[in-house]
Amino acid sequence: MNITALQTFLAIVDTGSLVRASQQMHVTQSTVTARLKTLEDEIGQQLLNRQKSGTTLTPAGTKLLRYARIMTGLWRQALYETSLPAGLASVCTFGCDRELWHGPGRAFFNGVTSGHPEMAVSVLQGSARDLEEWLATGMVDVILTFDSVARGSQTVFPLPPEELVLYSDRPHTPIDGDPLYIFVDHGPEYRRQHAETYYGAGIARLNFDSSWWALQTMLDRGGSAYLPRALAEPYVADGRLYELDAAPVYTRKKNLIVTDAAAQSWTWFRPLMANLSGFSSD
Repeated sequence: MNITALQTFLAIVDTGSLVRASQQMHVTQSTVTARLKTLEDEIGQQLLNRQKSGTTLTPAGTKLLRYARIMTGLWRQALYETSLPAGLASVCTFGCDRELWHGPGRAFFNGVTSGHPEMAVSVLQGSARDLEEWLATGMVDVILTFDSVARGSQTVFPLPPEELVLYSDRPHTPIDGDPLYIFVDHGPEYRRQHAETYYGAGIARLNFDSSWWALQTMLDRGGSAYLPRALAEPYVADGRLYELDAAPVYTRKKNLIVTDAAAQSWTWFRPLMANLSGFSSD
């Protein structure tokens, strides 16, 4: 199967049309059409419905989509590993939940890059589902996630829990009933605990599923929100945010999961994990 044809199929799906896919890939529309036809002929199924308003996936296209992403991702990884420049001996591909880059994600990244100049590092951001799939298919070697499920030849390394703390741009903000309160969705367990604590607070006007976006909104417009301590502490240190000490602090488990084959080939891995197991988010 032609990788370029799969990449073209993904470009059409991601952009929603053959025209925009051709612009993204810097080729003519006729080239995009020819590549798609080649792929459909090889599979023996129509993959996309073409309409004036754009394209939509057929049932066969929907089934292929997941595999196309995996195959193109693995191909990209293979190219990366086989074309390492002189002086680099191996590669670590690290998948990280976007909410965990601030703190443990950066700590792991810095531990690899600062102590091992022979190691190339590739970092991918993804959701819990993305990370699990990437690890299972070999697209990444190690992931940092809130989940703790290991499958097959994988090992889970629990890290110190993440602290979720209530911060505000005003030192005397009420912890219950702040009209500028921003709700950040930190997952189902947090939602349950938050609802029990603030059962009479009503619905927040602003809601985010990203701590970073909520933080930027607080800095731009003011407000209060529960944020990871590792993310907010630099802004507390420079006086832009204040920790509301009277508010309850929630915790969230986090784990680093690695494929056993990769861990066995990295002599530096277990010493680094020993250091990270004492990593504190404050």
